[in-house]
Amino acid sequence: MKKISIIVSCYNEEESLPLFYEEVTKVMDSMKDNTFELLFVNDGSKDNTLDLLREFSKKDNRVRYVSFSRNFGKEAAMLAGLDYSTGDYVTLMDADLQDPPFMLPKMLKVLENESLDCVGTRRVTRKGEPPIRSFFARMFYKIINKMSKIEMVDGARDYRLMTRQMVNSILECREYNRYSKGLWSFVGYETKWLEFENVKRVAGETKWSFWKLFRYAVEGIVAFTTVPLTIAAFLGIFFCLIAFFFILVIIFKTLMWGDPVGGWPSLACIIIFVSGIQLFFMGIFGEYLSKTYLETKKRPIYIVKETEK
Repeated sequence: MKKISIIVSCYNEEESLPLFYEEVTKVMDSMKDNTFELLFVNDGSKDNTLDLLREFSKKDNRVRYVSFSRNFGKEAAMLAGLDYSTGDYVTLMDADLQDPPFMLPKMLKVLENESLDCVGTRRVTRKGEPPIRSFFARMFYKIINKMSKIEMVDGARDYRLMTRQMVNSILECREYNRYSKGLWSFVGYETKWLEFENVKRVAGETKWSFWKLFRYAVEGIVAFTTVPLTIAAFLGIFFCLIAFFFILVIIFKTLMWGDPVGGWPSLACIIIFVSGIQLFFMGIFGEYLSKTYLETKKRPIYIVKETEK
């Protein structure tokens, strides 16, 4: 019998956890040919999430939990889940039921019957999301797939069923600044995608604001491509050539018509524009430099305060 580890990252999910636990246990009970461990990762929740996890672990020996000393973020929670998982197959789910547990039997069947390494899920629609968020999400995937050497699938969820071999390969990637959607693709392995309609949260509110999603997108770009640095270099050369050309124009104009003062408003606009470009690319350099700085400090990605034992 194959053992399946279900990893669930939790941050202030006391409203949705009882509903999730009810649904996922139905699925586990129906899959009698497999054994399970239901591994919750409490990412520094400030509500009663940890109390619920303690309660679940007492009444169900399949339930395990790992609780952080503070909030380290979803990426750290997923990594901790992978670190502590012991199953032959491993899957990740969200506690808000946006990753439908009922798909798990089909995912397992496809994984075993087709001799795959991973079965992933992707949303075919973004129904229920704010239109502006959906627009920027689609644009992000188009941009990063043009810049990066690895392909990232639009609409792909972290909800996927992986073999132990693939999980071990992911665990070899120990960078501090993590972007798991890229790491899934980076390690390779044969993946098949199952599509489903977007599902709304069953309870509570999303923890992902527009700003957090924007920062996460920047994290993905910086982690998996250096194209922005190349663009900055080429634009620097381009503006140098333009500046050299205008110097020649000004010298010629002064010698021919003796008008060195005219045109200062347009010159001021050009200076402001070029200064803005410089500051923008200094920000890009700073972003890469800051990631390097964080990596060199070698701080732990997460700190565990409590487990079920």
